Amino acid sequence: MGTPASATPSQTVGPFFGFALPYPDGPEVVPPWRPDAIQVRGRVLDGAGEPVPDALLEIWQPDADGEIARRPGARVRAGHDFSGFGRCGTDADGGYRFSTVKPGAAGDGAPYIAVLVFARGLLKPVCTRLYFPEDEAAHAADPLLGIVPDERRATLIADREGERRYRFDIRLQGEGETVFLAF
Repeated sequence: MGTPASATPSQTVGPFFGFALPYPDGPEVVPPWRPDAIQVRGRVLDGAGEPVPDALLEIWQPDADGEIARRPGARVRAGHDFSGFGRCGTDADGGYRFSTVKPGAAGDGAPYIAVLVFARGLLKPVCTRLYFPEDEAAHAADPLLGIVPDERRATLIADREGERRYRFDIRLQGEGETVFLAF
């Protein structure tokens, strides 16, 4: 009969994210021409501050009213619709960009975008959040930000680069490491 099956540990088998996961409109949660579109860009860096050129980022978020798309086909873009989901690979300089809308608060916390990072050397993706600098008053009441030590909180807050433009760099380890969430 043999021995019973048992769980096996995760294994690093990549990187091959560029083969099938990215798709042409992946970085466009909304088209960039929409009047309410914002741009979120940044870089993924390793512990030495070097770019990670073959990472893959996914973002998940509510719409501007704090509503999460739950209708059938919500992840399928049709013209100017909001999908709530985006996927973008990094370029040779570790850079990424998304066109989306600023989310409304969903629940009691501050508005945020959930970010998953898949990268070589990671057994599983890491998860973090991107908060917006202009929501400082809401940050004080956010349940997650309330448990993050003061000296690490800035790693979760994007920098404003201009009208409707934000920068959010993600450092995977080392000095200034981004706060990652465990589930």
